Amino acid sequence: MKNRVQVVIAEDSVLLREGLTRLLTDRGHDVVAGVGDAEALIKVIGELAAEDALPDVVVADVRMPPTHTDEGVRAAIRLRREHPDLGVLVLSQYVEEQYATELLAGSTRGIGYLLKDRVAEVREFVDAVVRVAGGGTALDPEVVAQLLGRSRKQEVLGRLTPREREVLGLMAEGRTNSAVARQLVVSDGAVEKHVSNIFLKLGLDRSDGDHRRVLAVLTYLGS
Repeated sequence: MKNRVQVVIAEDSVLLREGLTRLLTDRGHDVVAGVGDAEALIKVIGELAAEDALPDVVVADVRMPPTHTDEGVRAAIRLRREHPDLGVLVLSQYVEEQYATELLAGSTRGIGYLLKDRVAEVREFVDAVVRVAGGGTALDPEVVAQLLGRSRKQEVLGRLTPREREVLGLMAEGRTNSAVARQLVVSDGAVEKHVSNIFLKLGLDRSDGDHRRVLAVLTYLGS
């Protein structure tokens, strides 16, 4: 993962867009463009791609002009389809399950969904941008809580113990095994055992490689 990332910000609020730019540049990252609507976002990414200067990650508001409904997330989904290596981190005022699941329905590499309130937690926000830029996943705890709450009714998830569901919830927030261990105050070995059990119970074998973590989360988000 690169320490310094190239970012494009799509946010119609000039104040928030400038604030995000300042947060990232103050921490050594490069904001190569800032736009105020989805059409401009698609245009600038196309221009950068043509110059072989595709950024590492796009940070985009879910709701953007002209209708302020789903332009931002639609643009994000389109850009991921056209540029699979482009990380996408979307920001939302509140949890919108439909948009979260649609965003996660395609490629699971380099995807993030955070509530705008999370921006106030500067270190957590910047870490999420860097993680998504490096191909990781960053899901807001509130998003995870709602999506997992809805999906626990799935029969397959009934195979998990309460502790395994807790571990999976933390995995869904993008935490490493070591970070999960610190959160739960258990050993790394205990977490590794829980993760192995989760993969086994959800039918994810080694052939799925490193994406097993995200596939396990997507099992929660399905149907």
